[in-house]
Amino acid sequence: MDTVTSQLVLGIIPLVVGIGLVYWINRRKFYRRNAVGAEGFSSFESSVFIRFIERMGKWIAYALIIIGILFIWSYSQMKKNKEKQQQKVKIEKSIL
Repeated sequence: MDTVTSQLVLGIIPLVVGIGLVYWINRRKFYRRNAVGAEGFSSFESSVFIRFIERMGKWIAYALIIIGILFIWSYSQMKKNKEKQQQKVKIEKSIL
């Protein structure tokens, strides 16, 4: 696998993982709510701990999404540069 393709793979994986993590955390939060709309926890400590972990998980997910977008942007730039180089080679060969 060349570097251009690896940039695409390194972009897609964290992007999908980040989006999946945000979805999973929001889904857990949704199903924790009761009929009144309040979140149900077994104790105060579990409430604080779970909310803290979910907040950290969302920050990690957002970081993964940003990293994925940057890798995909890098892939597009590398692909453009590679195509320009191939066009230059074709022009040079046609001149000779």
